[in-house]
Amino acid sequence: MLHTLFHSPGQIDLPMLKRNLREGDDLLLLQDGVYAAIEGSVAFAELRACPASFYVLEDDVQARGISGQISTSIARVSYNDFVILAVKHKNQMAW
Repeated sequence: MLHTLFHSPGQIDLPMLKRNLREGDDLLLLQDGVYAAIEGSVAFAELRACPASFYVLEDDVQARGISGQISTSIARVSYNDFVILAVKHKNQMAW
């Protein structure tokens, strides 16, 4: 399943998101969701313990001026990569 996090991690039920992430799932952080990829943040610490693969939309990182704060362990992707992830997964859950 492809999970897309659009909202700031403080505005969602983060424990619920974590419970829903499974092995083989992908989590794409976009819009204000990119704040969950900030190295050292509580949200990042909690999410990186999950078995899913993580991606962050580079355009949204750049738009928010936080490029230097994003963890290097999260792959940065383009809109084209977003489409590839959407095609890869039959189901999607937006957070």
